[in-house]
Amino acid sequence: MSRIAAILRRGFGVVREHVGTDHLGNKYYLIPEQKTWTGRIVRAKRIVEAANAKEYEYMEGSIPMEWDAWIRGRRKEPPSIEELLKNESSREQIKTKAKEVEEKDRALLAKEYKEGLVATPASTVAKGHAAATSFGKQEFNEEPTSTANTFQPGSWMPTSKKD
Repeated sequence: MSRIAAILRRGFGVVREHVGTDHLGNKYYLIPEQKTWTGRIVRAKRIVEAANAKEYEYMEGSIPMEWDAWIRGRRKEPPSIEELLKNESSREQIKTKAKEVEEKDRALLAKEYKEGLVATPASTVAKGHAAATSFGKQEFNEEPTSTANTFQPGSWMPTSKKD
């Protein structure tokens, strides 16, 4: 029987077994191990048919982690729907807990700033990017400024008289 199935496979092309579909619409297939007409063994393959077939639309995260592990051979069995739902809910719980911790940390830091326990962060003095030619150089204002013993002239130029 297996010989007849192999002949049919070779005659009608590669037979692929649909293993599952994820919530994004990607379809997963298994091509079983088979022998060619020369007797060479072709190992089993796992493939995904993307929901959006355009390659330029593919983004990281377009395939769930569980299915990615199955495609790459890190797990033997494809993930079940129950497993996918359980993992998704646990990821959502982790995100909400992380937000709560971040909010508590911000509130504690604001309290410490208010009480004077922690110094407020210094503002950036240098403006621009370090690769720019003007980085770290003084910028001249239109108006002259004076603070204590230092005087910084403005960029004023005498007007030329046109008669």
